[in-house]
Parts: sequence; C-alpha cells; structure tokens
Amino acid sequence: MVTIEVLTGSNFKKWKEDIEFAMEMTDVDLSLVTDKPGDLTTTSTEDEKSVHAVWMKSNPICLLSMRMSILDHLKSGMPTDCTAKELMTAISERYRVSSNADIGSLLQRLFNMKYDGNGGVRDYVIRMVDYQTKLKAFKVDFPDTCIVHQALNTLPLEFSIIKTNYNS
Repeated sequence: MVTIEVLTGSNFKKWKEDIEFAMEMTDVDLSLVTDKPGDLTTTSTEDEKSVHAVWMKSNPICLLSMRMSILDHLKSGMPTDCTAKELMTAISERYRVSSNADIGSLLQRLFNMKYDGNGGVRDYVIRMVDYQTKLKAFKVDFPDTCIVHQALNTLPLEFSIIKTNYNS
C-alpha cells in the first residue's frame, strides 16, 4: 500500500517523493520522467507504438494522482492542459526550496548537535557524517577532521578518554 502525503505547500519534497515512489511502484511513472512521444504514423515501429501506448496510459493516471493529492486552494494557477511531467515541473518551480535555506538548516543541525546518550557514540557520529554528506551535495565541503573535532567537542565529560586518545 502506497500512501501519498497531501501537498500542503510546506511539504513539497516529501509529496514529490511520495508521488514518484507511488507511480514507480505501480509502473505508471513513464509520463513523469519522459516527454510526450510524437504522434504515431504508418511508419512507426512496434517499439514506438508500445512506448506510446504505455505513456498514454501513464499520463492520466499520474495527473489524477497528483491533482487528487494537492489541497484544493493550492490548485489555482496550476496548468490544467499539460502532461504529468509539465505539471510536476510547474509545481516544482512554485514550491522550490532555496538551497541556501537547506544549507543553513543542515549547518544549524550539525553544529547544534549534542550527544544525548541515545544510540551510542557511533550512531551520533554517523548522524554527523550524514549531515556532512548532505552538505557535500550542496557543494559545502567539510573535511572529515572537522566533523571528528565537532563530534569530540560535543561529547560530555564522561567521554574525555576518547578525546585524550584521539589527541594523542
């Protein structure tokens, strides 16, 4: 069972992931990832006819799924006579999240992390490395040594032996 979170305006990334996942799982995602194929002609190959048929089935299903999972008051101003790919592009442009905001949020989470005792030190460091990896995707690169020092400096006093060993 695939559940698509309703687009509320502030959850675009999650909504888009849900739509893409649901359409792929039901094998009707072709119109989300490809442009509309050209019209069929008498010289069209069997492969072209097959792709055309699959795309023509995919498009209305994707459009319906997308439109049904958007709050009514957000639908105004969205294109109505378009393909699923075009609608996704229009919605993406409307709800594009600034990469600067994402970077700021990741940096804030990384540098405000404090070890709380849950999950062990290893899990704590893995979460930091996860933020480092996400920042690299935005071309913000922190050396591994920076992450190690951040992790060590935010551990409580009970882990001072780890700090001493590392510094030695």
